Amino acid sequence: MPLTHFDSKGDAHMVDVSDKPVTSRIASAEAYIRMAQATYDIISEGRAKKGDVLGVARLAGIMGAKKTSELIPLCHPLPITKVSVELTLDPDLPGVQIMATVKTTGQTGVEMEALAAASTAALTVYDMSKAVDKAMEIGGLRVTLKDGGKSGRYEA
Repeated sequence: MPLTHFDSKGDAHMVDVSDKPVTSRIASAEAYIRMAQATYDIISEGRAKKGDVLGVARLAGIMGAKKTSELIPLCHPLPITKVSVELTLDPDLPGVQIMATVKTTGQTGVEMEALAAASTAALTVYDMSKAVDKAMEIGGLRVTLKDGGKSGRYEA
């Protein structure tokens, strides 16, 4: 199957979705941020100097989903109907597990928006905590669910 973002000459282009039916679509993506135990303790105990790390990261993730088409050159701007970003403290990392879910009713999917939400949330945790831990590691970014449209359902 050819890559859809290239035309017959090999030039990048935005995919024409005008003939696709409008359907309900959903996508989820996950990521994690691993950190030093001391950093984990600061976040979990609410002692971060910049404030509520997880609350700010949740809002940043929502904003990231809404701004996706401004960041990814060939991504369609979509009428997003719901974004949820869950950040869960994980003592086994130690760090934070992030799950983002995005919904729309449209002609193309929201996988990129879910990925943008999860990564923006992780980057925000890093930004708010970097003063005490520059060695934090962001990883595991992937789509875990995609449903709607002609390609059907995908679950990781």
